[in-house]
Amino acid sequence: MADVEQNAAGNGSDAVNGTAGRFVSSAEGTALAYGSLLLMALLPIFFGALKSVGCSKSKSASDMPETITSRDAARFPIIASCTLFGLYLFFKIFSQEYINLLLSMYFFVLGILALSHTMSPFMCRVFPANVPNKQYQLLFTQGSGESKEEIVNYEFDTKDLICLGISSVVGVWYVLKKHWIANNLFGLAFALNGVELLHLNNVSTGCILLGGLFVYDVFWVFGTNVMVTVAKSFEAPIKLVFPQDLLEKGLDARNFAMLGLGDIVIPGIFIALLLRFDVSLKKNTRTYFYTSFLAYIFGLGLTIFVMHTFKHAQPALLYLVPACVGFPVLLALFKGELTEMFSTPSI
Repeated sequence: MADVEQNAAGNGSDAVNGTAGRFVSSAEGTALAYGSLLLMALLPIFFGALKSVGCSKSKSASDMPETITSRDAARFPIIASCTLFGLYLFFKIFSQEYINLLLSMYFFVLGILALSHTMSPFMCRVFPANVPNKQYQLLFTQGSGESKEEIVNYEFDTKDLICLGISSVVGVWYVLKKHWIANNLFGLAFALNGVELLHLNNVSTGCILLGGLFVYDVFWVFGTNVMVTVAKSFEAPIKLVFPQDLLEKGLDARNFAMLGLGDIVIPGIFIALLLRFDVSLKKNTRTYFYTSFLAYIFGLGLTIFVMHTFKHAQPALLYLVPACVGFPVLLALFKGELTEMFSTPSI
């Protein structure tokens, strides 16, 4: 789901004449970029998985998870392929500038909402007790009298407004400057919310989803130039980026390594499922969660190593799927809990 890529210079624009004139990153800068991408990938998976446990028990409408069934999982690679190829054709036919302008406004709204939702628990902790926290309600109805129907009924408070204001500032910064830090703030918020709110209904569904996207990722990266072209052309916070020339050029660095959010969220929701499976066992251990989490680190580290060695964009799910599925399944087989793992529904 997107790929791990290096040397995406200037928001995806290549240097003139291939590599001629391209800045060559130092070994320290490259190591810093890869290490930072790895850390940024781990944060939403770890905290999103922890929040998914509470989310599954929440009665709040805004925190209710979206459950992915086996039928959804089987369809997803097909839908993703159609969407990806459609974007590729759009970028080939229409002006990239106008497409990215529309996408920027769309992700501006989504990013503000996602970042605001992410900041909300932190704001609850730091909000001064002596400041009144007023309650508000946004209500839209249709019709009148007994036929009146609620369209929107959203309750919020002063803390939510503050989060929305801060998130809006980040959104304006992103739209105007396309700065990589603003991109990453939105990207991390999307990833965290995805891992928290997207729930697989059981391990079998997770295997179907990851297996299908394994084929999808390998085909579109190795079989065509579609994935890499869209990733470089798509100016939206659907990937995490980190400059390899940060040490030389500071915050104005432009030579980016990138990691698609799909390579975080898709394995992340499977890892979160295994955490909820651990909870359902009621053994006060998190064996499957930590095993899959360490497997993700191994898989992503292997992806970066292969990409750096062969100097070619890599489909991260090629390495992440066997690691994140294989290690927990082998552990369950060893512990005699394989049948229970595949038959237990998600909590």
